[in-house]
Amino acid sequence: MHRVGSAGNTSNSSRPRKEKRLTYVLNDADDTKHSAGVNCLAVLKSLGADGCDYLFTGSRDGTLKRWDLMEDAATCSTTFESHVDWVNDAVLAGDNTLVSCSSDTTLKTWNCLTDGTCTRTLRQHSDYVTCLAAADKNSNIVASGGLGGEVFVWDLESALVPLSKSGDAMEEDSPNGISGSGNSLPITSLRTISSSNCISTHTNQSNGYVPIAAKGHKESVYALAMSDSGTLLVSGGTEKVVRVWDPRTGSKTMKLRGHTDNIRTLLLDSTGRLCLSGSSDSMIRLWDLGQQRCVHSYAVHTDSVWTLASTPTFSHVYSGGRDLSLYLTDLATRESLLLCTGEHPILQLALQDDNIWVATTDSSINRWPAEGRNPQKVFQRGGSFLAGNLSFSRAKISLEGSTPVPVYKEPTLVIPGTPGIVQHEILNNRRNVLTKDTFGSVKLWEISRGIVIENYGKVSFEEKKEELFEMVSIPAWFTVDTRLGSLSIHLDTPQCFSAEMYSTDLNIVGKPEDDKVNLARETLKGLLAHWLAKRKQRFGFQASANGDVSSGKDISHRSLTHSRIEVDFNAENDAMVYPPFEFSTVFPPSIITEGSHGGPWRKKITDLDGTEDEKDFPFWCLDCVLNNRLPPRENTKCSFYLHPCEGSAVQILTQGKLSAPRILRIQKVVNYVIEKMVLDKPLDGTNTDGTFASGLVGGQLPHTVVGDGSFRSGLKPWQKLKPSIEILCNNQVLSPDMSLATVRGYIWKKSEDLVLNYRVVQGR
Repeated sequence: MHRVGSAGNTSNSSRPRKEKRLTYVLNDADDTKHSAGVNCLAVLKSLGADGCDYLFTGSRDGTLKRWDLMEDAATCSTTFESHVDWVNDAVLAGDNTLVSCSSDTTLKTWNCLTDGTCTRTLRQHSDYVTCLAAADKNSNIVASGGLGGEVFVWDLESALVPLSKSGDAMEEDSPNGISGSGNSLPITSLRTISSSNCISTHTNQSNGYVPIAAKGHKESVYALAMSDSGTLLVSGGTEKVVRVWDPRTGSKTMKLRGHTDNIRTLLLDSTGRLCLSGSSDSMIRLWDLGQQRCVHSYAVHTDSVWTLASTPTFSHVYSGGRDLSLYLTDLATRESLLLCTGEHPILQLALQDDNIWVATTDSSINRWPAEGRNPQKVFQRGGSFLAGNLSFSRAKISLEGSTPVPVYKEPTLVIPGTPGIVQHEILNNRRNVLTKDTFGSVKLWEISRGIVIENYGKVSFEEKKEELFEMVSIPAWFTVDTRLGSLSIHLDTPQCFSAEMYSTDLNIVGKPEDDKVNLARETLKGLLAHWLAKRKQRFGFQASANGDVSSGKDISHRSLTHSRIEVDFNAENDAMVYPPFEFSTVFPPSIITEGSHGGPWRKKITDLDGTEDEKDFPFWCLDCVLNNRLPPRENTKCSFYLHPCEGSAVQILTQGKLSAPRILRIQKVVNYVIEKMVLDKPLDGTNTDGTFASGLVGGQLPHTVVGDGSFRSGLKPWQKLKPSIEILCNNQVLSPDMSLATVRGYIWKKSEDLVLNYRVVQGR
């Protein structure tokens, strides 16, 4: 598992940020499909004779899904959405509790037969949580392990007891199912297991529990397994040893050596006596915990073994991994069969009667025949080989060309996924992103609406990128990653508010064409339009004249000072969402963010109910949407000199440096020059400090531009004599539609102040 910055603003983020980030994840497909590799599977058998079995899947797209299983179909009935990073493992605890763990460092519990609401978030790990184990006959006990080398044993019955109400720490008060922070964390009946028996205790002041704690593994933990009764726990990871623990006390009972690389998967039989391990050394080992030794080793795979599943009697094992192959091995006779091969590494297996579900790094899930109740049936087909006990023996056979033939060619059922995005490029206009997915399809997204505006099919990504190139310069107001298989758009303050465009360039009807539109502010308004409507229904608030919010809940206790906050008085129709910023409600994006309490969370924008406030959203985000306040911004102006072309007879119009918005078009500079040449001086054109009167100072002046015809009466005849002017930079004639920022970035290409030249075009 690679160290990659989480989509959420967690403590493990790749770079520190003082302010919380807001991320939105785009989706252009059916929400009933995963959009990235599937890391985990869990099957819940039907309790009634006429009921259906359920399959639970957890994906690198950050969601879990419940599938209703029929003989020849699987229907997605619920999506569990709250994790903000990869879901790495999931186990069933009892008949109705699903427990998941994630790279966002949390565990979450869900009532798995309801509508997908998260019932609790458990925060104790300091790094990615990679694996879980549950006790089949003791539904309260779940163990978790992670990259931080920590193993925790959770008593769910105690951990899920509501905390005594203390301030805002109650998770039940939060609409996102997020646990409180600080000393209100539910670390109830929590045992930390270490490689030493040095156990220390800590009192949790908020609920009175005294969990047993100890120092963790020396290195990362990738695999856990627990006996049915919950009295035995085994763990493995990068230390290459199998550790055995008593989860009731957190004490170490033994350490088993034999593997030569990371241990990636573990299984225990129902009695807790036999243990199977799979490793990156390509070997499967069978351990007798009573004898404290390895009794068999099986060289079946040619690469890392990542997952194991056993028959109910523990007589046979199914194994899969990096070599794309699924094998069935008789543990007693050492016979092995290649059941099937695929195109993707196998991440997890789950038996369902005579079928086996296979999850891979692809977003689809396949069901294959397995004869789990009578695996000898498969061996009767022939084609088996004897598993060696040394890893190089299997590799040697493969090199010699005697690779076994798979028993099955096609799966009996496929749950299709959405192809995940694997390549992206932010275009220069800073509103479109070009993507390529695992199917090779190239698409063009408009991120201010969250939709695909063009699907080019399977074309060259690089050629399409060159074809779409525009010579425009707009500040980088957002960042993108595709870690979740989808486009995640990250907004960080204050830089996200650095990009502006004229309303005419956005084709906004009914708004003055020279009005400046802040892209991040309008995008936030579009994202939170549903939330704002729900909030008005609940609290009936209106923004008051001074910009403060009068509502049933005050958005913050923080002082709002004008030295820190900039109010955009230029904005009209503040509550209106303009068409270029309207997000789809058919495929709504999900928001990932966090407020002052509870940690990061994730929800679809249409699932927000209006109760979310500063405990859930970053302050700057609410201040922008509710109060129309923007933080101080940098680089909104461009300084330049305006001189006649060398050798030109045109008079010198200006002596000093001029300043104008970065987005000011060259046509406005042309108009300014014409005014200065025809009249003695421009009217209201230049301030005493040489600043264009274009809505620059604090963003508070009306956006009037020199040369728009705002001259004193009686001087209209000048227009008949208006000369034709060209503006040049570096001896290159500039298009009137270019902005100052574009000229500076693509024509001037120097760090010092921009120099523009003007000349009269003869004969026009």
